[in-house]
Amino acid sequence: MQADYLNSVTKQFEYYKLLGERTFDQLEEHDLLWQFNEQSNSIAVIVNHLYGNMKSRWTDFLITDGEKKWRNRDLEFENVIKTKKECYFKWEEGWECLFTALRTINNDNFETQVYIRNQSHSIVAAINRQLAHYAYHIGQIVFIGRMLKGEQWKSLSISKGKSTDFNTAKFSKGKHDGHFTDDLT
Repeated sequence: MQADYLNSVTKQFEYYKLLGERTFDQLEEHDLLWQFNEQSNSIAVIVNHLYGNMKSRWTDFLITDGEKKWRNRDLEFENVIKTKKECYFKWEEGWECLFTALRTINNDNFETQVYIRNQSHSIVAAINRQLAHYAYHIGQIVFIGRMLKGEQWKSLSISKGKSTDFNTAKFSKGKHDGHFTDDLT
């Protein structure tokens, strides 16, 4: 069960990472920096926040509080990323920290209590908390990208009006082990 959970949640994280990357691929550098207004976040700001959160939560995941003293959460919401290259770098570094931490979980430490802001969490609860948090922000990234690209947007899932075609193709293959990324087009 533990291995199944970790495998499943890893695939879900990979799926959300891929959604973000397929959004970035459709955008120009200036798109990543665009803000609707001063109170809203650009994609670059969201990436910077995800990076800060991932580095804090997943560094020494099993032995230190997930809210590190060195984290400056308020700075995560400032326009510190200026280029697409910086955006990709922080994106990759944050995700690598997460995936490295997940690979440290095993049968011997699966029941360890971890802490986030001094609040105890089971490993499952801590992982689920972060999965929901990242999905929320990646949904924002995709939405901003879709707004910016308009008619040029390439769907990341089932294209509008194509559900029947998609389902026909899926059911024609018979039952199989699926991955979330199978539904990306």
